[in-house]
Amino acid sequence: MDKVVVISGHPNLEESHTNKVILEALRSRIEDIDIRNLASLYPDYKFNVETEQSALLAADTIVFEFPFYWYSVPGIMKLWLDEVFTFNFAYGPEGNKLKGKNFILSFTIGGPKQSYHPLGYNHFSIEQLMMPLEQTAYLAGMHYHPPIYSYGMVYIPGVYNTLEGVEASARDHADRLIETLSALSEKHIKQAAIKDFVLCWFKEFDKLAEDLSWFIAHIDNALHLQGPDGTFRGIDGFSKWYQILRQSFKPDAKHQLERLDVTHLEKNHYQIEMLVRVEAETFNNDPVKISAKEVWRVAIDEQNNIKIFDYRIELV
Repeated sequence: MDKVVVISGHPNLEESHTNKVILEALRSRIEDIDIRNLASLYPDYKFNVETEQSALLAADTIVFEFPFYWYSVPGIMKLWLDEVFTFNFAYGPEGNKLKGKNFILSFTIGGPKQSYHPLGYNHFSIEQLMMPLEQTAYLAGMHYHPPIYSYGMVYIPGVYNTLEGVEASARDHADRLIETLSALSEKHIKQAAIKDFVLCWFKEFDKLAEDLSWFIAHIDNALHLQGPDGTFRGIDGFSKWYQILRQSFKPDAKHQLERLDVTHLEKNHYQIEMLVRVEAETFNNDPVKISAKEVWRVAIDEQNNIKIFDYRIELV
């Protein structure tokens, strides 16, 4: 699984009947995890900013785990956010240090579900109340995922809920969070495999070899390929396009990737967006330098075998 850092904002975790259960489940079931209990680490509220930023830099996924206080996070977590998400770290001209990391809010709510409704006494939905933190993620360039939260997570002996009931709800909450983290980890593995595939593709492409078998193994029968040379379909279309290039350029061209982004679409489908710089030479010894935006759509199976079914090239 990916490296996960959990920022625990509960001001008194030992007295918690829910957040403590959730964190214990995470600690026991996720191997590569760093749970940072702010109240325990910094009882004086004086944060080691460098240490906290280093923990975030080491993570693939950042989780904020907290009880819902006054429609937001507890004070210690808000202060931590103010001091750690600094200019040129989380935002600003050089503030790209958290870019691309997953960000998940995991929190417990004391009130009932029906109260977070336009006609309820809290008036707004949870998603609306979380918009400031959602925007924080966007500003920092992180991937904001739907929050994981549970209602009615307060135990008052003889008055409200039972201890067994809220602990069971906390375990269910932990299950949902761990399932999300596992899915994100699997997606990350797929994205890494796709990026490696792209690098191999261009390495093979630069050879412009006569044997097409390596490429054919990764072409879907329904391929739609569109570029400066026209539109081509299927394996036969790809073969025709490849031969056009072989007749136009000498082997040992150079594809340099200046940008490579992989986005999950649905199920096993991903989109790849690239900015590619190409240096080649024609058979007339004329040098060619072009830049192109390429957008591919691929399918990847459980064994990480990849097929391209949509391939678009636009010169820029």
